[in-house]
Amino acid sequence: MRAPRPQLPGWSRILLHACVVLAFLIVTGTADAQKLPKLTLAGPSAAVSNPLIHMVDSGALADVAEVVEFVPWRDPDQLRVMALDGRADVLAMPTNVAANLYNRGAKLRMLNVSTWGVLWLVSRDPTLKSLADLRGKELAMPFRGDMPDIVFQLLAEQQGLEVRKDLTLRYVASPIDAMQLLVMRRVDHALLAEPAVSMALRKTGSFPLSMVAPELHRSVDLQQEWGRVFKRAARIPQAGIAVMGALRERPDLVARIEAEYVRSLAWCRSNAASCGRAVAARIDMLSPEAVTDSIAVSQLEAVSIGDARAELEFMFDHLLRKNPALLGGKLPDDGFYTGAAVMQ
Repeated sequence: MRAPRPQLPGWSRILLHACVVLAFLIVTGTADAQKLPKLTLAGPSAAVSNPLIHMVDSGALADVAEVVEFVPWRDPDQLRVMALDGRADVLAMPTNVAANLYNRGAKLRMLNVSTWGVLWLVSRDPTLKSLADLRGKELAMPFRGDMPDIVFQLLAEQQGLEVRKDLTLRYVASPIDAMQLLVMRRVDHALLAEPAVSMALRKTGSFPLSMVAPELHRSVDLQQEWGRVFKRAARIPQAGIAVMGALRERPDLVARIEAEYVRSLAWCRSNAASCGRAVAARIDMLSPEAVTDSIAVSQLEAVSIGDARAELEFMFDHLLRKNPALLGGKLPDDGFYTGAAVMQ
């Protein structure tokens, strides 16, 4: 038989218990100290923001920060201000803007590319088959000098168009503004990004706008034009998410944010109607039905920045030759492609 285990004196048991409690408080106190007071996710009224909104609504990062919020940005100028002034921790942005900011020294770590196909020409003319068919026509164009303007100009020039000579571009502040011009018969053609395309098609089939709005057609898929003209896959690395500022130095949180974004994007694709309602509740200019429609026709896949490098560099090389200022004067270096995976 084993000898009975000696019992500690009462005061020793109390001291031991106190030490255990103190150790627990130190550990949990350290964890609480590492929890961020607030985490701001920001993005445009476009598909790249859908997972960010779901991350907030689902509480996916509730253990990371006391408050997790989504803030929309309206145009690339506002985006640049938010990036340079540290007004957001996670920013969804066009890839060319990310490269430009990185080359200008912004505290930015790009994580992925998730938007590969949301650009369409929407027209009252059902006979348009390619961008070359726009010769001599007026086109509403959002975001002058940014996506989608730069993609359109690259493709138009590859098809023999001199943009300033052969077309009239009517620049507007956002895809939603271009959509409204179409609906109100102010223009006959517009280059739109989803979900503005689906908004336009929905509005022209609904009362009372159906009394005045034109019949519109989803006429040219710019992703298909990209593939045809450049003899590549019919997809364009258009937008993704980046972490900003001091958050870049927290590899555990960076990896967590990237993983939650991937999960939320998968959820949005599998639950398009629920995602549509959630996004419309956060961005009042969008309707649930249009967001739902847009998910079905958009190419959405979260590809790590490193794995997207070849396709990004192909596009960046064309942008650099067209206008070096689009990228901040040079191609981004290896540091732009490190992402979260190599930090761990």
